[in-house]
Amino acid sequence: MPADVKLHDAYETCRLLTAEFSKTFYAGSLLFSAEKRRAIWAIYAWCRRTDELVDGLGAEQVDPGALDDWQERLDAIFAGRVDNPFDLALADTVQNFPFEPQPFRDMIEGMRMDLRQNRYQTFEELHTYCYRVAGTVGLMFCAVSGFEQEQPQTREQAIALGVAKQLTNILRDVGEDARRGRVYLPLEDLRKFDYTEEDLFANVVDERWIALMEFEMERTRQFYRLGAQGIPALAPDARWPAWASLIMYRRILDKIRQNGYQNFTHRAYVPKLEKFLLLLGARVRVR
Repeated sequence: MPADVKLHDAYETCRLLTAEFSKTFYAGSLLFSAEKRRAIWAIYAWCRRTDELVDGLGAEQVDPGALDDWQERLDAIFAGRVDNPFDLALADTVQNFPFEPQPFRDMIEGMRMDLRQNRYQTFEELHTYCYRVAGTVGLMFCAVSGFEQEQPQTREQAIALGVAKQLTNILRDVGEDARRGRVYLPLEDLRKFDYTEEDLFANVVDERWIALMEFEMERTRQFYRLGAQGIPALAPDARWPAWASLIMYRRILDKIRQNGYQNFTHRAYVPKLEKFLLLLGARVRVR
């Protein structure tokens, strides 16, 4: 990496990427102290770049060997060896906060699942995937946020919040995933509501689909409730960002319902003004 790349500029590169690709995540990051928000940007940038290996442009040419190379690069970052601004920011972050490499490695394993699997027979299978690609983020978040008083169940609660957000993504993006030949909804759930893959690919919205969506959304809310139980254990300056992130992401479920369950063709999102009001609501909850 060029010697003239400054740490400030490396973090700025991560900030710009975060702001471009995840407005909700970025809005929540701004509620942290300067040091912690920089760490959040570095983590997001690494997670985004990891995801792009299997979901971005040229992903069809990616093979397991590319993920092996990515894991070796991760190990180099933890050892302080970097060759670009993104890696420089993450290397600085893992030195300044109590990170363990395993959640990062688990996320890479989640990407391997995406390479070899586009259907999930059971929710147990899907939960493993959700832990790897998103529950791990909950653990990374905890390393940055810190705890006022860590409890034995705090790790489980952090993972639950990450899983809830990934389940929300799956429900929001079900149409987009279907167009790529992917079905993340557990097939056992489709059978439970007599809804077929053919119905899904045909974008059928009827009473079966609505019942299926309500079932999946309630399950997702259960994970949000479990995740919420861990927020009071976080360091005081992390509670507002955590609540804000949870509330804004959970609101996407309400938007799916408001859109008439047309998540095949209508992407559910929370408008800026509503996000601002939710931020204020989160602040009141913390107080």
